[in-house]
Amino acid sequence: MSKKITCSLLLLLFVVLNNLEAKTVKFNSPNISYEGRVVYKPDAAILSWPGTSVTLNFQGKELSAILQDLDSANYYNVIVDNKVSFKLHTETTKRSYLLASGLSEGKHTVQLFKRTEWDKGKTLFFGFETSDNAKLLPPSAPKKRKIEFYGNSITCGYAIEDASGKDRWFGYFQNNYLTYAALTARHYDAQYQCIAKSGIGIMVSWFPLIMPEMYNRTDATDSTSTWNFSMYTPDLVVINLFQNDSWIVKLHDNPEFKRRFGTTEPDEATIITAYKDFVTTIRSKYPKASIICALGSMDATRKGSPWPGYVQKAATLLNDPKIYTCFFKFKNANGHPNVAEQKIMADTLTEFIDKNIKW
Repeated sequence: MSKKITCSLLLLLFVVLNNLEAKTVKFNSPNISYEGRVVYKPDAAILSWPGTSVTLNFQGKELSAILQDLDSANYYNVIVDNKVSFKLHTETTKRSYLLASGLSEGKHTVQLFKRTEWDKGKTLFFGFETSDNAKLLPPSAPKKRKIEFYGNSITCGYAIEDASGKDRWFGYFQNNYLTYAALTARHYDAQYQCIAKSGIGIMVSWFPLIMPEMYNRTDATDSTSTWNFSMYTPDLVVINLFQNDSWIVKLHDNPEFKRRFGTTEPDEATIITAYKDFVTTIRSKYPKASIICALGSMDATRKGSPWPGYVQKAATLLNDPKIYTCFFKFKNANGHPNVAEQKIMADTLTEFIDKNIKW
């Protein structure tokens, strides 16, 4: 083989290999869009809250993401062209994950959606990788509507996919994507922000933090990370809290009961004031938003429960025409709402919104 032919073959091989190399789309690229509260560091975005998502539009055959988890319990939905493709378990070593391959010609959208809540740790997102000949496309136009949810394990999607009925806490069984909150946001094609934690309450939680002490965090795990509320102004806020309060206020030996209340259960006036104060705080951040004070579908809304009444009385005292109450029917079974029960909640909420709120 002549020297000239050998050089030509080497050049061709170099071109082919170069075209196969991955092209990195850094986390701060204007082509990438985010939903949810995200912390931006010099080299990565930090994802902590459930329902946080990262999206890229492009033309190409495949796409990967460079991720590093700070725990081992987080899971993400990989959504390709608006269909959930698979569940991704992120690892504690920085590495590339193949999200989509063998795609057809034309435009594609790939989204990473955080299924799990912040007690499963947070994830560093460094960016996407495409083949060198892929074409990046502008982000989709911003959705016109915005919804924000404040909630507990029901809103997180705790044990939503645990078909055994054992109500297991593992991240594997969580899926915020199928909660009433995320379903409602998608129903209205609305931007989605979810501030939720399993076990949390307004007055008392199963752990030291309560929602009024952490509702304003950007990084859910960092008390010094303060959210700028002007960054996201929702049209609608849904608050679904008090389920954990309803349990713990009766548990005199619980350490959090003792820390918050000493030896005496809070009376009705104290409970109503605590709820009213939290809603007032949210109203101060969003003067024009509609606010739905929701409760359920676990036993805080069972027949004879006083807790819907507390919420209703607090809302009435606020005397605000854009503050509403919506109570989800008690699911009448043990454990957290499963996929089907969350869908019923979403139907209840969307019906209520359609009937009562113009936006």
